[in-house]
Amino acid sequence: MTIYKYRNILLGGLLLAAGLLFSASVSAHHSVQAQFDIHKTFTVSGTVSKVEWINPHSYLTINVKDADGKVQKWAFELGGPGALRRAGMSREDRGGLKPGDEVTASGLAAKDGSNSGFLQELKLADGRVFKFAVDPNGN
Repeated sequence: MTIYKYRNILLGGLLLAAGLLFSASVSAHHSVQAQFDIHKTFTVSGTVSKVEWINPHSYLTINVKDADGKVQKWAFELGGPGALRRAGMSREDRGGLKPGDEVTASGLAAKDGSNSGFLQELKLADGRVFKFAVDPNGN
C-alpha cells in the first residue's frame, strides 16, 4: 500500500470516530416539546430545596405543601447557562436563590403527569421576577 492509501484509511477512521462522538452528544439533547406540554402551564408556591446550575440544563427543586399540609417536591428544568444569564441570574449567586427561600414558580407541565415542569417564570418573596420565556404578548 502506498502512503496515500494509509492516509486515506486513517482520515476515514478519524472522521468516523468524530461522527460517532458528535452524534452521541446531539442525541442526548431533547426538545422541550418532547417532555413538556407547551399548551399546559401551572403555578406552584413553596420553598427552594435545591438549585443545580449545570450544563446543558439547570434544575430547581421546590418543596410545596399540598391542601393537607404534606410537602411534595416539585422539580423544574431550566434553560442552559446562557438563558439564565439573560434572565438575570449568574452562576456565582444562582440569582440569589438558596434553600428555604419562598418562591412562586410557573412552568410548562410535564407530559407524564409528574411533579415537574419547564420553568417559565420565577417570583421571589423580595419582589424580583425572573422570566425565562416570553408570554404570548412578547413580554
